[in-house]
Amino acid sequence: MIKTTEILKNELNEYRNPNAKIKRMVEAGALIPIIRGLYETDPSTPGYCLAASIYGPSYLSFEFALGHHHLIPEAVYHFTCATVGKKKIKQHITSFGVFSYRDIPDSAYPVEVAFHVENGYAYQMATAEKAICDMLYKIAPLKNIQGLKSYLFDDLRIEREAFAKLDMRKLQNLCGLYKTQNHKLLQSLAKREG
Repeated sequence: MIKTTEILKNELNEYRNPNAKIKRMVEAGALIPIIRGLYETDPSTPGYCLAASIYGPSYLSFEFALGHHHLIPEAVYHFTCATVGKKKIKQHITSFGVFSYRDIPDSAYPVEVAFHVENGYAYQMATAEKAICDMLYKIAPLKNIQGLKSYLFDDLRIEREAFAKLDMRKLQNLCGLYKTQNHKLLQSLAKREG
């Protein structure tokens, strides 16, 4: 269970020095520090369950979501998250894994994000279509459809059959929220595939 310093101080208010008790609990392994002011009580908690608590608002996306949706062949152990209104890339290295956060446009942020609950932990993750759009937002502008295909199928190694199974209408709608050259190209590709 995730606990903040404030929650712990409330729970330990019968102690004369709650901060000292927190320190002893960390030393005993009863609390695992995640980032300053945030602790976890269960060392076996999967990192993706903690991502939104570490830095938010955020949802899991980019490479992590592509791996989760089996669109890329590699297993992804780095928890990559989308944020809004932060204006900078943030990274936290913890005992639960490496967490990175980067902005996407405000208009695209709340769309096509699924809410999950697992063992009492709540987290959000991009749909497969949204994760692709988020990936295209973080790279330099591509020149043409051929460049887009090369990025999707060669660089990311998305299987063409898996791409063809995506919801092309959803992809087209999402692309309109990003307003970049890469998304215009993806919108054209989705129209051809649809």
